[in-house]
Amino acid sequence: MKKTFLNYFTRKIFFALLLLSKVAFAQSDSTTLKVLNEVVVNATRATVKTGMAFTNVTKKELEKQNLGQDIPILLNQLTSVVTTSDAGAGVGYTGIRIRGSDPTRVNVTINGIPYNDSESQGVFWVNMPDFSSSVSSIQLQRGVGTSTNGAGAFGGTLNVNTLQYQKEAFGEVNASVGSFNTLKTNIISSTGLINNKFVLDMRLSKITSDGFVDRASSDLKSYYLTGGYYGKQNFVRLNVFGGKEVTYQSWYGIPESLAKNDKVGFEDFINRNYYDEGLKNNMWAAGRKYNWYNYDNQVDDYEQDHVQLISSFKVGQNWRFNPTLHYTYGRGFYEQYREDDSFTDYNLNNVIIGLDTITNTNLIRRKWLNNHFYGTVWSLDYEGSGKLKGSFGGGWNRYDGDHYGEIIWAQYASNSDIRYHYYDNNGLKTDFNIYGKGFYQFNEKLNAYLDLQYRNVGLKMTGTADALQSINSNNTYSFFNPKLGFNYNLNTVSSFFASFAVGNKEPSRQDLVDHLNYTIYNGVNGIQSKPLAENLMDYEAGYRFLKENTQIEVNGYFMNYKNQLVLTGAINNVGEAIRVNVAESYRAGIELQIAQNVGEKFKLMGNLTLSQNKIGTFTETVASYDGESPDEINNFKKADISFSPNIIAGGILSYFPISNLEIALLPKFVGKQFLDNTSDASRKLDAYFVNNLRINYSIKTGWAKNLSISALVNNVFNTKYESNGYTYSYLYYGKITENFVYPQAGINFLTALKIRI
Repeated sequence: MKKTFLNYFTRKIFFALLLLSKVAFAQSDSTTLKVLNEVVVNATRATVKTGMAFTNVTKKELEKQNLGQDIPILLNQLTSVVTTSDAGAGVGYTGIRIRGSDPTRVNVTINGIPYNDSESQGVFWVNMPDFSSSVSSIQLQRGVGTSTNGAGAFGGTLNVNTLQYQKEAFGEVNASVGSFNTLKTNIISSTGLINNKFVLDMRLSKITSDGFVDRASSDLKSYYLTGGYYGKQNFVRLNVFGGKEVTYQSWYGIPESLAKNDKVGFEDFINRNYYDEGLKNNMWAAGRKYNWYNYDNQVDDYEQDHVQLISSFKVGQNWRFNPTLHYTYGRGFYEQYREDDSFTDYNLNNVIIGLDTITNTNLIRRKWLNNHFYGTVWSLDYEGSGKLKGSFGGGWNRYDGDHYGEIIWAQYASNSDIRYHYYDNNGLKTDFNIYGKGFYQFNEKLNAYLDLQYRNVGLKMTGTADALQSINSNNTYSFFNPKLGFNYNLNTVSSFFASFAVGNKEPSRQDLVDHLNYTIYNGVNGIQSKPLAENLMDYEAGYRFLKENTQIEVNGYFMNYKNQLVLTGAINNVGEAIRVNVAESYRAGIELQIAQNVGEKFKLMGNLTLSQNKIGTFTETVASYDGESPDEINNFKKADISFSPNIIAGGILSYFPISNLEIALLPKFVGKQFLDNTSDASRKLDAYFVNNLRINYSIKTGWAKNLSISALVNNVFNTKYESNGYTYSYLYYGKITENFVYPQAGINFLTALKIRI
């Protein structure tokens, strides 16, 4: 294991240094570095003058919480945010929802470069372990937000900036240890500014954890290397980073009855699914930690490398040009042991032995991804001294991804060869956008913001997918996304703001695959002919009071959707949820944020979201499997949108008893969430209230620039709760509904030591 660990980082460092050596640089002044670093991401960030709701998270704030958990968990206390973890402890597969919108509707960029997966549109933070250790700031925009690159933002935008710099050289070691055998180690170093011109930074990280759920282990490695040259007005910077993750699967969840220790409900679950006594006993003994998978290599194994060439050049007196080139290479698989699968599912012949015909076999399969993502993003900023400021920008990006499944072992091989491919397909997606943004200062009190974006998307799929689904299709979408905002200053500390923004979003790869292979009802026009692009009109208005010791923001929003894709309750042949368009739906709410210094030793930060999230008319499909009953079609009006709690609250209460010591309580309340769009009380996640305790202490010594100790106690009161789940119903001589949930860990801890020299 140690040899493998070292070989991984040796290869990555050699690769990164080779690329860095090829960058050409051209004069410098260190006072311009911070401005030059920030200008690259400013084109896609919101300010108080855009009239939109946003929160900035600094590197200092991230470091307090960064003890090994993924970025979504670090952002858990932000307004309108709900997070979840498959393994139950914040390491491995984690997710984030904003205003109830799932990760496919949250646009993520890194230094302005799209990070959402081009096909699924989701974000897999597990592919970038410990990335937060290289982040200088994150901006969370709620709602449509400003024009950005990549997937359409329907719930929010996470704009991540890694372009930090350190003027002085340093070396740093971080080590964290905690519950479930969680261990994080990293080393970080920087040359500082060499001759006020050059900088080279490096990070190597490793995180391992057994997870709260049985066998839900994570073995994560990552690297980050960046080098840059800064002139008086220009800079060029090359970032090379990546990660390797091997995560044991815990995707299935557990029956709700098991999570709630409901013996009667659990017995009913076992009986109606015809499970044997041995499985029943194992599940009940494991309880909330139960994992369905036992095969020793039931893992997700994926590696991803990123290259970013980022630059900024002064062009004339009032213009600045910020071009960026990028390339991402991802490859990996998830492996599954399958019991008693049919040969026909793999396009194989039955096996005939003597007079016996064998139609099924045990086997091990791998589902592979091998993809390339590359392109350019750019902005041209107008920096005049008059009332008008603005920027033009855009991007062209292409994704080329191969998907294939292979059988690596079978009890009966039939007519397959070694590494037999039972499906092969390719997805080719091109994403082009161009935007123009302008700020106009009418007078000292009033300014306006106008943002116009055109986006064109093409997605071509060829070949055969899992379950031998034909996916040959070619789809093109064109979108116009206007945005308008105002900000009015009442005085030096308070202001009103308002904005209107339009967002559009193409269907995902899976939506298109399901359309080609399944009969889907939308309840309005019968069988849905094709999934439509989604449209969102976002209305926002609010008030800000910003003073040194008191900050208050109240924001109201109305997000009106047309053709939003929602879950129907039906699933496809491989167990994935099917979505259809609904004509009308909306999210409406009020968000409150406060920050208040209470004397010299206390600081309070809190947020509260109250919302209503409704679908105008929704049709549920309940499939029949008894061969007698027809599918059940149920119509609903004004039903709640799934996973959209009406109440979300969070905050931080900090106490500073002595210099450099902070003790903070982090409460989080999330209201009930429905697992589907029927508002059925029997298909929901219960509300939960969880409190974490964080302690940070730092000192300076004669031999170290900084020595800090941190401790994080999660779920202090050992609350039993579930943050995610799914449900499905079917007819089999009566209606049966199954709820599955993902339990989160009880009380657990992490401790960390940081030494910087």
